[in-house]
Amino acid sequence: MSNQFIIRKATKKAKKLKIGVSASSGSGKTYSSLKIAYGLVGDWDKICVIDSERDSASLYADLGPFNTINLTKPYHPDRYVAALVAAVESGAEVVIIDSITHEWNGPGGCLEIQSSLGGRFQDWAVVTPLHNNFIDMILTAPVHVICTIRRKEEYALGQGANGKMQVQKLGLGEVTRDGFSYEMDVMFEVENDTHNAKATKDRTQLFTDRTPFLITEETGKELRDWSNAGRSE
Repeated sequence: MSNQFIIRKATKKAKKLKIGVSASSGSGKTYSSLKIAYGLVGDWDKICVIDSERDSASLYADLGPFNTINLTKPYHPDRYVAALVAAVESGAEVVIIDSITHEWNGPGGCLEIQSSLGGRFQDWAVVTPLHNNFIDMILTAPVHVICTIRRKEEYALGQGANGKMQVQKLGLGEVTRDGFSYEMDVMFEVENDTHNAKATKDRTQLFTDRTPFLITEETGKELRDWSNAGRSE
């Protein structure tokens, strides 16, 4: 039987990074993302923010003249895709999607679409391809993409020490579809009190063993150097 596959030596290729920054409200995920973005390209005019947070990114306009797309409801996955395409076509080299949470649970987002179809399990057959197309556009975009994700306290009903059922805190969880972080090259979680970040996933291995740190432009420069240290396609 003829071999259908080509075996070759692995070589590191230059690539456009896909980065996630998750935090609860007020923790600094937008500010941190802008710092990473500027470190990646060193030019504010090459940065575009897709802002679904009521134009909140513009609060940081004093950092530099970056560009914004004000994305309002409905937060249908296709509208996110169209905004990403527009940002890339504008000449942006880094696109910040702030935040992807609305694509999942905002007005017109995936959960609302599924509910409007009847809220049945089989209705995910319509919604999942929409969400998957949104994720695929992020992963294949020919630019660096930074996604911010809201985090909130998660709870579950469990048995307490007294044997009675009670609500238990599970910690902070990302408000998007499960599995999103697996798609990212790097995932940062930003702490609410200190604004320090830790890497919960890191294909670059730049931050794997690093204690929580404040994200700065240097963080972006480290990522830029890693992403460029490979063979171009």
